[in-house]
Amino acid sequence: MARSGQPASRQVAAVQRAVAILNELADARAELGTNEIARRTGINVSTISRILATLVSGGLVEHVTATGRYRLGVGVIRLASAAGERLDVRSLARPHLEDLAGQLQETATLSVPGGHEAITLDYVQSPLSVRSVAEVGRASAAHATAVGKVFLAHGGTIPAGPLFAYTERTIVDHGVLRVEVAGVRERGWGRALGEREEDLNAIAVPVLDPGGKLVAILGVQGPAARFSPRVMRSAVGLLMERAERMSSAL
Repeated sequence: MARSGQPASRQVAAVQRAVAILNELADARAELGTNEIARRTGINVSTISRILATLVSGGLVEHVTATGRYRLGVGVIRLASAAGERLDVRSLARPHLEDLAGQLQETATLSVPGGHEAITLDYVQSPLSVRSVAEVGRASAAHATAVGKVFLAHGGTIPAGPLFAYTERTIVDHGVLRVEVAGVRERGWGRALGEREEDLNAIAVPVLDPGGKLVAILGVQGPAARFSPRVMRSAVGLLMERAERMSSAL
């Protein structure tokens, strides 16, 4: 089945019930017993007990031994903190994206590191009628995009299997890719010349926290006929300056 980029319409009943239980614990702002949760959610007690056991093992719910009741666990705080960090980065980056798109006349993007790839979190389109199109939630191809190469240069793992050739320019040799990534790490920015899409060029730079950890990636992309290697090089300074300002703010 082809991937649409959208969430599936069918949902998993067990997960729905787990979400309902977490929501009730959050709304109650107190400890709840299994019977109370059953009454609030309409889920039978035996099912609730099994789901709670699973949530406890994952740290999302805590079993209070003294009372035999349940409350939200510290795992929820960790998840909320991660989501909050991304929202903070997005708010911090938005003025820079708008300024980059305005000055460079190309599409500016903000991506954040994921498990195996970077994900587009926000963007500002080029004001020109002929422009590249970004999409929130789209995963970078780690070996074929400027953003992806920056991700690999700052802690990402080069895929072990065959590298897919999106175009004739896509790097599909692991040795060549390792050399490319080392160059990105050394010079502080990455580029892609028609490597994911024939007529699309891009540059990207890392946004690092005070400890040197990759927090986000700023990118600029545009049609190859206009966003040429010469123009790309001239835009690197502005992109790096914006990334440094974001890093300082962090």
